[in-house]
Amino acid sequence: MVCPSFFRRLSLALLLAAVPLHGRNPPGTVLANAPPVVPAKAPAAAPDEASAARGPADGAISTRPDARTITLKIPAPRGLIVDRHGEPFAQNRIAYQVALQFRQFENADRDFVIQWARTRIGLLQTLVKNATPKTDDELYDHYRHRRWLPLLVTGQIDEKQAREIESKLTAGLILNPLYRRYYPQGEIAAHIIGYSGSVGKLPTGPINFNEPLWEESEGRAGLEKIYNTQLSGEPGMKKLLFDENGNKLLEEQVKRPRPGGTLVTTLDLAWHQLAEKTLREGCRRGAFVVIDVITGEVLVMASRPSFDLNRFIPGISDTEFKLLETDISQPLFGRAFQSAYPPASSYKPIIALAALNNGTITEESLIDCPASINIGRAVFNNWTRIPEGSINVKRALARSCNTWFYQVGIKVGPSAFLSLSRRLGFGERSGLPLIGETPGLVPNDEWMLKHEKRRILDGDTANMSIGQGSLLASPLQVAQAMAGIANGGALPKLQLLRQVQDTRGRVTQAPVPERKNWLGLDSKAVKTVHEGMCDVVNSGGGTGRSAALSYTKLCGKTGTAQWGPKAKSQRLAWFAGYLPEDNPRYAFAVLYEGRPGETVSGGRMAAPMVHRFFEGIKKDIKETIAPPKKALIVDQESLNATKPVGDGDSTKLPTSDGPLKAIPVESRDTDREPAPKEQPETSRPLRARPVDEEEVMEENVEQP
Repeated sequence: MVCPSFFRRLSLALLLAAVPLHGRNPPGTVLANAPPVVPAKAPAAAPDEASAARGPADGAISTRPDARTITLKIPAPRGLIVDRHGEPFAQNRIAYQVALQFRQFENADRDFVIQWARTRIGLLQTLVKNATPKTDDELYDHYRHRRWLPLLVTGQIDEKQAREIESKLTAGLILNPLYRRYYPQGEIAAHIIGYSGSVGKLPTGPINFNEPLWEESEGRAGLEKIYNTQLSGEPGMKKLLFDENGNKLLEEQVKRPRPGGTLVTTLDLAWHQLAEKTLREGCRRGAFVVIDVITGEVLVMASRPSFDLNRFIPGISDTEFKLLETDISQPLFGRAFQSAYPPASSYKPIIALAALNNGTITEESLIDCPASINIGRAVFNNWTRIPEGSINVKRALARSCNTWFYQVGIKVGPSAFLSLSRRLGFGERSGLPLIGETPGLVPNDEWMLKHEKRRILDGDTANMSIGQGSLLASPLQVAQAMAGIANGGALPKLQLLRQVQDTRGRVTQAPVPERKNWLGLDSKAVKTVHEGMCDVVNSGGGTGRSAALSYTKLCGKTGTAQWGPKAKSQRLAWFAGYLPEDNPRYAFAVLYEGRPGETVSGGRMAAPMVHRFFEGIKKDIKETIAPPKKALIVDQESLNATKPVGDGDSTKLPTSDGPLKAIPVESRDTDREPAPKEQPETSRPLRARPVDEEEVMEENVEQP
């Protein structure tokens, strides 16, 4: 006689036989920014009446290896990456894979199982193009060890294609949903955002506890990789119970997955799109960077050419990646922050600042500037090949006179201007969350002895005074230096991340604006250089007149550099600066990378791109730099006064006690510094004689 407790122990043993499963998206799973799930076709099963009437609490006398309790991990959707206004750079969608869902066969041999699977795979190949080939061993081994779980037999397909084939799927074929990364902006800011990839293939063989329902992903590049922990979220858990006949008795979501946090970047998507459009129309290869002078936030950091991040989702083939990697234009290379170039004449304001700051020259100092000068046995030419006469520092900046900067650079000495360069961010990484950022190069005697077998000589100093020689900087570093020059007192610490938010919108991380370096500059020296940079764009003889704006005064510096091996004869065009003139808010740098043998200049190639970009965001800039509107507050202590304090008209408010005084008060925006006064509309300056900046190349002459 069988003891009644035997049945209870047997039932308990069946419930505790735990192994994990891979299945469809659990009911109630939330996917941020994803379309609705296409209902998946259930596998055809024919349970008998007895098994259909049973529940998970019912016991059984017979034991079969087909009974299973399976625990699965539900991968969490990755968090979003958005711009400063919430526009998405990276989000999630639901994708699908067609899967074989085996039935529980009675006394099924190998041939029967394989034939059953092959029949359905043959039908599937007429419906989709990305069916995954499976060997007979793979099909039979999956049935033996993992028949409770679907066997994926296609790559990922989108929702539209899933809806098209859903009604055509035969019994045994199901649509298996999963989360898929999606980059709605394609190649915009691709080098910054990065991409994600699969952690690894799904396991095969016997089922393990807590297997993932689908392949998990991780960040592979850019912000996706650097902030992978914050973006990954927390996985959920799902349990399934099957009886001895392989029929599902229970499907329960024990824990819901928690999506990853949201990264709010400092980038402005609309500005970034315009910058990349400007680069596409203005050059084959180049970079564009825009920085907020006050907060240090990077609003634009564009590189051309770029690549579509979606090519890496769900994975990229070795052949396709090799094509990107070997492309002569190097689309995988973020020129804005990964490449180091000679800064050329965009570096000249630093020479002027160093000389003015330590008293080597004054604003009124006149220096004779011939067409060329001899330094040692080498001849150093002016870019125009004509003499400029006796000119002061502002004229030298406006005309970008090489011979002025050769002489002043040698006189002030390399230690002075190279030290200022370092305080302005040259020679070190910015500290932004970027992969592969270049530190650039600011040489010293030690570096010169190691690489050139000599100390810094006058010829080296002359070359560095015009931004050539051993000096190297990225467009990001040049824009950062312009932010420091525009600020005049300090170099702001750059920011690329505004906030990290959890799924409830709570801020878990929020950097605050801060100073990176004190510059130690005399305010009069800064003012003089500002005036010279203003003349570059807004005076008749300036080299950057093509960058002038219709609504405010922009200050800048053109530059043309010799770059790369001399045999290639390759040149670069720069335009860097800030705006507006009287109260700078935005600093920028634009790089035009010329083709071998191409004649370029900063005034003709780079400056027009600056004009197109800032004219394109005219409304945004005007709103930012406009003076705040005045508000009225009531001063009830001065009841007898009828004239307001300030320069506005008096405003009388009748009361029983007499008129009250109205005081104009500037309103304050809690997120911004007080904006400068509005500038009157200005017309483009009349041109004197045509001057193209650096038609003749600044020569990089090595000291013998």
